[in-house]
Amino acid sequence: MRGIVFDKDGTLLDFNRTWLPIYRHASHHFAAGDAQLAESLLTRHGFDADSGRFVGGSLLAAGNNQQIAAAWAAQLGLSAQREQISAQLERIFREQGAAMATAVDGLAATLGQLHDSGLKLGVATADSHQGIINTLQAFDVLDRFDFLAGYDSGHGVKPEPGMVHAFCAATGLSITEIAVVGDNRHDIEMGRNAGAGLCIGVLTGTSTRTELAAIADMVLDDIRGLPEVLDA
Repeated sequence: MRGIVFDKDGTLLDFNRTWLPIYRHASHHFAAGDAQLAESLLTRHGFDADSGRFVGGSLLAAGNNQQIAAAWAAQLGLSAQREQISAQLERIFREQGAAMATAVDGLAATLGQLHDSGLKLGVATADSHQGIINTLQAFDVLDRFDFLAGYDSGHGVKPEPGMVHAFCAATGLSITEIAVVGDNRHDIEMGRNAGAGLCIGVLTGTSTRTELAAIADMVLDDIRGLPEVLDA
C-alpha cells in the first residue's frame, strides 16, 4: 500500500464522544424545547438510548448533512423547509464540531508515523469539507493529509467510489495501492466499490467487530495498528 483514505468520524475521531453531544444540541434546537421530540429525533434515526450509542449503518452513524436534514424535516412536518434545516444543521455541526471533537487515541503520532514513512494520506467523510477542517485543526494533523473530501466536495457520497477515485487522481496512485480505513459499512463498501487494494475496519466508531469482519479484509481496534499492518 502506498496510500490510505481515512473516514473521519469513528476512525480519526471517537464517534460517540464527538457526535452524541453535537446531535443532542441539534435535536434540542429543532425540537424547540420539547425534550421528548428531541429524543425522538435521535432514537428514530439510529441512537440506542439503552446503550447510549449509535447503531452502525444508521442515518446518524453514516448519513450526511442533507440526508439527516431531509429525515428530520419529514419527522417535524417541515419537508418544505428542508434546505433551511440543512443550512442550520451545517452551522450547528460547524460550530459544535470545533468545540466537541475528540480524537482517537494516538491520532497525531500514528498519522505522523504513516506520513513520515512516505504514505499518501486522505480523508473521505460524510461531513462537509469545512467540517473536516473544523474538527481536525485542533489536533495539529491537517498537514499530514494530501487530500480532503466531504459530501459536498463534488465527488459523490458514500458508499459511492468517487472520493477514493478522486484521492487516486490527486496523488497519482493506482487504486490497488490504496487502503480504505473506516468504522462503518458505508466506508468499507466505498472501498469495495472503488476497487481499493485493502479495506480495513476499526472499532472506534459505531460498528461491532462481527459486523466489520463480515465485509472488511481485517479489523483493528483502532488506527494505531496500521503502521504494523502496513509495515510503515
